[in-house]
Parts: sequence; C-alpha cells; structure tokens
Amino acid sequence: MHVVILGCGRVGSALARGLVSRGHSVAVIDQDTAAFHRLGDRFTGRTVTGVGFDRDTLVEAGVEDAQAFAAVSSGDNSNIISARLARETFGVPHVVARIYDPKRAEVYERLGIPTVATVRWAADQILRRLLPEHVTPEWTDASGHVSLFQLTVGSGWVGHRLSALEQEAGIRAGCISRFGEGFVPESRTVLQEGDLVHAIVMTGRLDEVESVVAHGPSDRKRS
Repeated sequence: MHVVILGCGRVGSALARGLVSRGHSVAVIDQDTAAFHRLGDRFTGRTVTGVGFDRDTLVEAGVEDAQAFAAVSSGDNSNIISARLARETFGVPHVVARIYDPKRAEVYERLGIPTVATVRWAADQILRRLLPEHVTPEWTDASGHVSLFQLTVGSGWVGHRLSALEQEAGIRAGCISRFGEGFVPESRTVLQEGDLVHAIVMTGRLDEVESVVAHGPSDRKRS
C-alpha cells in the first residue's frame, strides 16, 4: 500500500525505512531537505519538501492514493491539522498523529483522530520500571474510564479457572503472560503460579480489582 509520512526525524525516517523494507510505497514530507539524509542511500521512496497541512504538498506526496498517513513531525499543531486533512479531505482510511501534549491527545482521540501521546507513553514506561510494584496502565481509552492493566495473580487463584477470576474481579482478560510467553486465554484456562493477566479494567475500580486478584477467591466463591 502507499503510505505518506509527515516528518523525517528519527521516528519518521525509521518508520519510512521499515515500511519500504516490507514492500510498501512510501512518501516522506519535511520542510528541511537536509532531514532526508536520515533515510539513507538505499531508500527507494519519494521525498517531498513542504509542510504537511498544505494540500498541494500532500497531493505531490500521493495522498490521494494513500491507504495510510502518519504525522510524526515535531509540531503538535502540524501533526493534527495534517492528519485531519488526510482523513477528512482526502479520505485516507488509516491515520495516526504523534502528539506531545497528553491533554491535546485526549481531545483529538475524542474527535476520532488516533494519536500516540509520546510523553505520556514514555512516562508510563519509566514508572513501570522505577516502581515495578506500582500498577500503571498499559493503555487507556480517550475518556480515561477504561484501561488495560498487567495484574499479578495471587497464589490464592492458582488452580482456579480464569473465568472465576474475571467474574469476581469484574474484569476481561485479553492475554496471559506465562514463563515469558504470551497467549490468548479461554474462559476454562486454569491459572498458574506466576501468571500475569493483561486485563481491561474500569479505571476507578483498580484498587478493588488489585485486592481481589492478589488475595484469591472470597469465602463465598470457595463454598
């Protein structure tokens, strides 16, 4: 497919090279012609000098035939304006914008523009390593009401079915990491020592969910 990328920084150039290596057609837009040197001599895609919110520049990059558009320049405003142009004016089906301001990212997500909030993502990843015992979300929806958390299964749940944990904790598990390998569980999957459950949780219920997952089934459930 044809992909248009706005921004030829470290992220944009790496994305462009990766897509070309997978056989896709790529056009990269940047205001600074010197930035294109990051693409290397073997880059076979197209380079276009200009700004991403200029329609003529987008057309030159082939946006009318593009199936995907990634706005990864250093400016939030440029990224979101160009992403909206690509989606709303040119009908590109797959659009994503990198946004540095987490508050802006939430607003644009509500408008239907998929975003990658790099500051929030980086902060979450660092917290997960600085405070491994502190549960931080792996993903949160734009409203902040629903999150994906990695939960460590307490010894009290070992030997019990995942469905029992889901019912009592009020969660939905999408993946289990076991001995370093991830798999999609079934409701009849039996929990084992050391299992990490990646589950969708209503954010406001996290403390309650953590308690249930850590301590095992209630007496009512055991009887």
